[in-house]
Amino acid sequence: MAAQINPSILSADFARLADEAKAVEGADWLHVDVMDNHFVPNLTLGVPIVESLARATDTPLDCHLMIEAPDRWAPQYVEAGAGSVTFHVEAATAPVRLAREIRAKGARASMALRPATPIEPYEDLLPELDMLLIMTVEPGFGGQAFLDIVLPKIRRTRELIKKHGLELWLQVDGGVSASTIEQCADAGADVFVAGSAVYGASDPAEAVRALRTQADSATAKASWACDH
Repeated sequence: MAAQINPSILSADFARLADEAKAVEGADWLHVDVMDNHFVPNLTLGVPIVESLARATDTPLDCHLMIEAPDRWAPQYVEAGAGSVTFHVEAATAPVRLAREIRAKGARASMALRPATPIEPYEDLLPELDMLLIMTVEPGFGGQAFLDIVLPKIRRTRELIKKHGLELWLQVDGGVSASTIEQCADAGADVFVAGSAVYGASDPAEAVRALRTQADSATAKASWACDH
């Protein structure tokens, strides 16, 4: 699969979200970080903003829920217009049931892991998912430095996806930029969340295109893709 670039509006101008969404219309998805100041020490966007964004852009919304009780709240984000909803396994009570409910409502179901959360205990859950998100920073704030210690986990996750023959997207989020995206693609990621690397650029749309080109080039040379 070709690399997908998902600009994170956490790095956008919140006073101009509709315009900021239009500035990256060539992106594959628009990444929306939802934080509740409980699961992570930050408070951001909620259901009403997602509803407004869904009306303002044709780019599908990829909602990343960094919140407590996602079992209760995640379905509301599908109803608000999200095309993909990610919950954190560390916060979910019944991740399989939640993934099935998200899918049943018509969205892609995704599960996120913090940097220190291993993938191996969740191998049996992978067939229930459409995407797995591996955080490459601690969730909560944009602009953090990329944690390269997560790269081996990305590789192990890609091996598990291949082992089970799954069409599962593997997303990375945190510190993804021109200097790190190729490492992520080589390790096995194919969906890339980029915040400041896109919205901090003078031309966000061109930044998306450049990141996609880098990721595609690295993927073409990656051993995991050659064996796929």
